[in-house]
Amino acid sequence: MGDSTRRKAKAIGLFSGGLDSILATCLLAEQSVEISLLHFLMPWQTESEDGVRAGRMAEQLGQPLEYLTLEDDYIAMLKDPVHGYGKNFNPCIDCHIFMLRRARERMEELGAVLVFTGEVLGERPMSQRRPILDIIEQESGLNGRLLRPLSAKLLPETIPEKEGLIEREKLLDISGRNRKPQLDLAKKYGIIDFPAPGGGCLLTDRGYARRVKESLIHGEETIRHFRLLRLGRHFRLKSGAKAVVGRNQQENEKLTELAERGEILVEPTVVMGPTLLLLHIQNLSEDIDLAVNLCAGYSDACGPAGVKYWYAGEERFEEMTSAPIEESMLKSMHI
Repeated sequence: MGDSTRRKAKAIGLFSGGLDSILATCLLAEQSVEISLLHFLMPWQTESEDGVRAGRMAEQLGQPLEYLTLEDDYIAMLKDPVHGYGKNFNPCIDCHIFMLRRARERMEELGAVLVFTGEVLGERPMSQRRPILDIIEQESGLNGRLLRPLSAKLLPETIPEKEGLIEREKLLDISGRNRKPQLDLAKKYGIIDFPAPGGGCLLTDRGYARRVKESLIHGEETIRHFRLLRLGRHFRLKSGAKAVVGRNQQENEKLTELAERGEILVEPTVVMGPTLLLLHIQNLSEDIDLAVNLCAGYSDACGPAGVKYWYAGEERFEEMTSAPIEESMLKSMHI
């Protein structure tokens, strides 16, 4: 059926801003599909910091982009994923299902006929094997309405294809981890400004995954907690309180910004050094002593350092001199 007689389809696209999602969008735009892109922000992400790339790429493609932050219900899934975790704390299968369920809701709200992704059969070992792709489609409630344009010819025909809304012959049969087909396709579409593959979800990072797991054990499960986990060095004090020590001026400023009333901020008074955020205070005197020891230890002082501390949101502060924390204690508290 030619483009002139085919009824125009409306589609929701999951859009990371990476090359695969860019190409999937191009393939459907080439068929004159009306596209609405959806970019999910993880609990530790913000639109201003992490959505910039996706926003820039969507603008280049001339497609509208909606941001959707995954919040409490996502964190609840993260604590107990039905399909388990990957190598670290990454529930890839459950995460895909979760996002596609949300995309299905938008599909229904906007009167779209399908959801599409940039997934490539066999590209990722955990979430893009054929049996897993089938499970994800079924459990997301998108049976027959989930299109993976880059690998569509290797997968069952979707309902919009059967109805003539999407031309299957214009879709692709890419599989595996070889990126050459995508790079060739990028040249065809004149796409040169795209991010290099790699990086991926922070939950696949061993260090961040360890922090997330430890934080959830202690009941720290708000979006703010997840954003704090990206910053600085983390320590669990003997009482159960947590100290986060900034590693540079940008992190120092961010810790001050994220501090909430009742929490304590600590800084050196004379020498250069970090800002420390003390939260979940359990034993005020003991926790402050350890916090100022930590702050002194990471300052530029060669010995005891002058340190000040104050409650977030208050101008009044206390000063004291503190020796750097002992190395053995530092290691025992480091997360």
